[in-house]
Amino acid sequence: MERIIKFRGKRKDNGEWVYGFLVRGVNSYIITQHLFESAFVTLPNVLVAVQAVSVNPVDCKIRTRVSPEQGQVKVLGWDAAGEVVDVGPEVEHFKVGDQVWYAGDLTKAGTNAEFHVVDERIISLKPQNLSFAEAAALPLTSITAWEMLFDRLQVQQHDHPQESILIIGGAGGVGSMA
Repeated sequence: MERIIKFRGKRKDNGEWVYGFLVRGVNSYIITQHLFESAFVTLPNVLVAVQAVSVNPVDCKIRTRVSPEQGQVKVLGWDAAGEVVDVGPEVEHFKVGDQVWYAGDLTKAGTNAEFHVVDERIISLKPQNLSFAEAAALPLTSITAWEMLFDRLQVQQHDHPQESILIIGGAGGVGSMA
C-alpha cells in the first residue's frame, strides 16, 4: 500500500495550485481540478488532512441515489475531523496546524478522503477534550438536532426551564443530540 509521507503545495504562474506528494520516495504531482478543486485558489478554503470521518444514513442514501458524472468519481462523506495543512489566500480564521471538525458540503467532494478542501465558513476548531474520532461523530447530527429544535420548532432557550420535550423515535444520532 502506498503511503503519503510528505505533502507540499505551490502555486503555478497562472495561479493554479499544484500539490505534490512524496509517495515512497517518488515525487508525483496531482493538479487540483479533480482532487482539490481549483476553487481552493479563489474562495476562503482550507485543505484538511482528514484524521477521522463518520458514516451517516445520508451517506447511504446518496450512494444509492446519486451517480457521478461520466468519467468522474463521487466521494461520499459528510462529517470529518482533521488538521489544516494549507490555507487559501482569502482564509482569515484558520492557520496550518489547527485541528478542526465540520460537516461538509453536499455539492462538493465528500470527506471520505485523506485530504479534503472545505470552506472555512463551515468549520470550527475541534474541542481539545475530544479525539478526532469523537469529533467526527458529532457535526451532522448536532446541526440537524439544533435546526430541528431552534429553527423548525422555535424552542426558546431558558423560557421554561421546568418543561421537557418528548422526541418520539429519537433513539438515533439526531434524537440523542436533541
